[in-house]
Amino acid sequence: MKLPAPWLRPEWQAEGVGALMTTRQGGVGIAPFDTFNLRAGIGDELTAVAENQRRLAASIGATPVYLEQVHGIDVARLTGVDLRPGATTHRADASVTTESGLACTVQVADCLPILFAAPQARAVGAAHAGWRGLAAGVVEATLAQVCAAGRCRPEEVQVWLGACIGPQAFEVGADVLAAFGASAKGSPRFVPNDAAKGAAKGAAKWFADLPGLARDRLHACGVQSVSGGEWCTVSSPSWFFSFRRDGVTGRMAAAIWIDHGRVG
Repeated sequence: MKLPAPWLRPEWQAEGVGALMTTRQGGVGIAPFDTFNLRAGIGDELTAVAENQRRLAASIGATPVYLEQVHGIDVARLTGVDLRPGATTHRADASVTTESGLACTVQVADCLPILFAAPQARAVGAAHAGWRGLAAGVVEATLAQVCAAGRCRPEEVQVWLGACIGPQAFEVGADVLAAFGASAKGSPRFVPNDAAKGAAKGAAKWFADLPGLARDRLHACGVQSVSGGEWCTVSSPSWFFSFRRDGVTGRMAAAIWIDHGRVG
């Protein structure tokens, strides 16, 4: 399998599993969706999106199954039915499968994509984790479904975190701290924004570590192998789409699939 050089791949040894995250490079879209936008309905030319989706499928040798993402915790179980023409799009923020030929896929432009691989490629899963979904339990819900489908324990699952808004860019308010049960006096995952100290009462801000919060959740569930999460979408405009940076922008995708012809 030959992938475009700028795309990201997990540095793990997951036999029989393929996984990646696209960047904004390698496609046909024009500004502000240049070039590898994979989401339709946000202003990009439909023909460009269709060509980019075709290129992704051709590159991985599996059919990406896209979701209607709503920042929730529902997990869709994907089967061959999802590859049939006219199949209903799942309204969910994560998916799991035990079947080859399709790829669990989530779209992002600052939110954190998380990929899960059960041992011996018995199951794979992908989750879309913005702060709302992460606080609500999308990590735990996806992990539970991967373990059930893959007949394994959390400590046997390998997890990879893709690119998302980084801890130096993700400014949040007290509502986000409250969602995670964090103290306003600070915590390892929420650093006060000193520049906002002079703001009006009630308008204090913090910088949140989204990958760190995900790691905390995964480790609390017993997952031992967690990698990735070191790329910031906001600070790398040539590599990544970022909704917070640009407003009108494209979407990248993180995908994982069962590929019995692949080792590592």
